[in-house]
Amino acid sequence: MKRLAIAALALVVLAAPATVSAWGETGHRMVGMAAMRALPDDMPAFLRTPSAVADVAELTREPDRWKGAGQPHDRERDTAHFVDMIEDGRVMSERGMSIDALPELKSEYDAALLAAGIDVNDAGYLPYAIMDGYQQLVRDFAYWRVLNAAEAREMDPAKQAWYRADRIRREALILRDMGVLGHYVGDASQPLHTSIHYNGWNRNSPNPDGFTTARVHGTFEGGFVRRNVRFDAVEAAMPAAQLGPYDMRGRTAAYLRTTLGQVLPFYRLEKAGAFVDGDARGIAFTTERLAAGAGELRDLFILAWRASADVSIGWPAVKVAEVEAGTTDPWVAMVGAE
Repeated sequence: MKRLAIAALALVVLAAPATVSAWGETGHRMVGMAAMRALPDDMPAFLRTPSAVADVAELTREPDRWKGAGQPHDRERDTAHFVDMIEDGRVMSERGMSIDALPELKSEYDAALLAAGIDVNDAGYLPYAIMDGYQQLVRDFAYWRVLNAAEAREMDPAKQAWYRADRIRREALILRDMGVLGHYVGDASQPLHTSIHYNGWNRNSPNPDGFTTARVHGTFEGGFVRRNVRFDAVEAAMPAAQLGPYDMRGRTAAYLRTTLGQVLPFYRLEKAGAFVDGDARGIAFTTERLAAGAGELRDLFILAWRASADVSIGWPAVKVAEVEAGTTDPWVAMVGAE
């Protein structure tokens, strides 16, 4: 049954129609599905079911499906999908900050851009969308740990039933938040989401190599992916896990800088005619980029799970580790004191 479910999902991934959204529907599904299928056995079993894999693959599309709700919703959320950098990693122009020097808060980032005369909406804030999504997932996993442990130990049937119901609610939230994080991590593996040259070479920038100024964004990440990239090739190309000590801001910046480094190769390939159906050069490039997104997403899922063991949640706050060890009763912290 699991093989049949995955096979059915793969057909959806490969047959989905193209859109002009980041990576299109097909690419985002591939990133989410590959990341989920690569999760290790020490993560919660509900994440490794065919239904969870299918749900996260579909939910990676969710931030694109939010679009069109009106203002202020759209203007604020639409700029989460990208960060426009020049070739050396500064945001928007020589006046912008380096991606390696992101301030802690998005409000500080906005203020610094405004002080430099840069329009915040033009610049985008993709790194903060990734960091926010990761931190949300750590909280989700922490609550799940507490609920799961408390449900297993609770002797009062009414309390146990509440824990069980809330755990089930939390599992649905976790899948949704994994999908949302997956969307932004996928966006960040697409070179045109990290560059001022996001839809043809910027006409206000020097262009000595004669790169195209045509609108190439949607045709690359949508129809080309759907018609040419195979899911099994993306899975096979995923990089080895990088799970050592990390700082989330630094890791996010490094990931985005790596993607930025693929902007020139993209335009060189485009100039050489590589992004036409069946061209092995364009297929290999796109497969590697999708695999990079899937690998980073897998790693962030694992790291969020591990980090969730060492935090405190609820009010009054309880330590996750103490609840899992059976030394703290989390009932008031989970349900509330009122």
